[in-house]
Amino acid sequence: MRIPLDYYRILGLPIQATVEQLQQAYRDRALQLPRREYSEAAIAARRSLLDEAYTVLSSPEQRQTYDAQFLNTLYDSGHGDEGRLERSPSSTGLADPNDPYSPSIDIDDQHWIGALLILLELGEYELVLKLGRPYLSSGNISLESGRYGDPDIVLADIVLTIAIACLELGREQWQQGQYEGAAESLETGQELLLREGVFAPLRGEMQADLFKLRPYRILELLSIPESAESYRVDHQRGIQVLQEMLDERGGIDGTGDDQSGLSVDDFLKFIQQLRAYLTAGEQQALFETEARRPSAVATYLAVYALAARGFADRQPALIRRAKLLLLRLGMRQDVYLEQAVCALLLGQTEEASRALEHSQEYDSLAFIREHSQDSPDLLPGLCLYGERWLQNEVFPHFRDLAQKQVSLKEYFADEQVQAYLEELPNEPEPASQWAPAASTREHHENGHRDYAVAGSAYGARSVNGHQPSGSYTSGYGATATLDAPPVSTAVPVAERVSHGGDRPVMPPPSNRPPRQNTAEMRSRRPSRGRPSPRLDRMLFLVAIGVFGLVVIISLLSRISRVFGGTPTVETLQQSSLVRLPQVYADVITPPAPSLSQAELTDELAQQVVETWLAAKSEALGEAHNVERLSQILVDPALSTWEARAAQSVNNNWYMVYSHTVTIDRVEVADEVPEEASVFAAVTETAELYVNGQIDLGGSYDEALQVRYDLVRQDDQWRIRSMSVQ
Repeated sequence: MRIPLDYYRILGLPIQATVEQLQQAYRDRALQLPRREYSEAAIAARRSLLDEAYTVLSSPEQRQTYDAQFLNTLYDSGHGDEGRLERSPSSTGLADPNDPYSPSIDIDDQHWIGALLILLELGEYELVLKLGRPYLSSGNISLESGRYGDPDIVLADIVLTIAIACLELGREQWQQGQYEGAAESLETGQELLLREGVFAPLRGEMQADLFKLRPYRILELLSIPESAESYRVDHQRGIQVLQEMLDERGGIDGTGDDQSGLSVDDFLKFIQQLRAYLTAGEQQALFETEARRPSAVATYLAVYALAARGFADRQPALIRRAKLLLLRLGMRQDVYLEQAVCALLLGQTEEASRALEHSQEYDSLAFIREHSQDSPDLLPGLCLYGERWLQNEVFPHFRDLAQKQVSLKEYFADEQVQAYLEELPNEPEPASQWAPAASTREHHENGHRDYAVAGSAYGARSVNGHQPSGSYTSGYGATATLDAPPVSTAVPVAERVSHGGDRPVMPPPSNRPPRQNTAEMRSRRPSRGRPSPRLDRMLFLVAIGVFGLVVIISLLSRISRVFGGTPTVETLQQSSLVRLPQVYADVITPPAPSLSQAELTDELAQQVVETWLAAKSEALGEAHNVERLSQILVDPALSTWEARAAQSVNNNWYMVYSHTVTIDRVEVADEVPEEASVFAAVTETAELYVNGQIDLGGSYDEALQVRYDLVRQDDQWRIRSMSVQ
């Protein structure tokens, strides 16, 4: 039979090769054995072709005769140029077995599988597939007749050769940026091996490559232009493959193994990169679902999608949903600027102002103040900041909004927006978390006219042409680039950041501080609101009764001391004259443990941390008892946690904690012995309750490494600050 090979290609030599080059090439090719899965018959057939090529070319007479025939074939086919004569295996094109002018040789039928193996080694993968596939069909007469050798052995070698060709072709296409083509080649080889039930290790190689290829495929599928005929199908396919990865990882910041080779930080950057190819609606659906796993990053990205769609489509209800998500993020992170912008877009200017008072993003606040110099409040600067935030940080990350222009003036002038803001619910907004809640009536009256104030404030600046100096540029738009395998080395690494709490937070891929995760509440639950007047009077009467009992107990204590006895709480409760009411017993706060030991030992450090965690549990618990915070914390930690406790009261949520603590080490400053640092391993389990119902999205169970900075004040060790390592 005739095969599309020549002796020079079999040995991997140009036609001008010297005798020394010929000998070296033959030795090298003979030593290069194929994969161990090949049969001895295939290896022997390959070696026979190498021997035949070397025998002909090593003889001067036979080589001269062969060269004359070889060159005549090239000239007859119109390829007798210098470049063709200088060709090498890596530079030649595919030989056509049906072309009479293509270089070819006659070989014995028993050597056919050896020729197929040599073509594979030369990188002629497509030619291998073209020549080998016909023999895979059942009932192939040539194969079953034993023409090429034992049918079972030859078929196994053909399957192996075609599968390897699919694997190598897929890798070649991967390097060329043809990711879907690469996946198709790999899947073809994998299906062949699965059908035949052979060569499991090779099938594993293909599957490993398919896993690593998935991020590239997703980017290629999602980035297809909308003008392409296959856009809709390919785009949905990309989202489907992305969802498969997310499910295997357990979410955006999950720790499951999707076998892509991407770490958590790598995957965050990958998510950031592909956002530009998704619409706001697609991102909203994706990230709201992911936020319920729960996921801190997904919650924050869902806020972006909701705010973008709410503003662009004039749907303030979506902005309100973003505000609710920010409420949950705000339990541990500084998201006051985002809360201020959302409150502004909902016409709630008083809430927006209160949010700005608590923000610690000083550069942004400086920008807002600079552009509010002629105003009694910060609304003009906040309007300008909000417009630029939407234009520079939010819209560029959505396929359908990247080219849209942001105008707050047009937003507030929209009749649909005005109608919604007029009909906002009367009850206090859950996100009103920065000061004690106003009465329902005050909130209703102020909130419904705030949107007009915000609109007029922004309009005045625009109409008067009062443009800001300089520019405000966000760093949130940084993206990574996937351009070559392996994926794990192509995506930059994001860093973890925490902000003064006990729980580490995985940041969104940006230069902005990360946001802590909670899932969005899908339905509005009734607010507890304020007690009714009748309940107020009842509580007042109970308080008077308790006070009276305290006075009686005090008098009895003095009388008992006169007669030489001091009654305990237990004896007073058992007395027929005085029974201590349960309401009084509940308000008795157990004394804080003594933390006044001068030397900070591991035992004392353990006691300090446990005292703090108990105080936090009380402050953020259902009773909201903040008294013990001042017994263990000093500023700035004290102010932070007192504000957080007030926030939990205002927004009707509380946490139920359980902790375990192990002290790793204690470091006392030599030059300042009144200051020290405690490094501890803290396991914290927390259940979030909103309006009396558990919120699984905000609940968590985590093991943390925490640093506590202590200071000795008033003869007692107290915590000044804390951070997650």
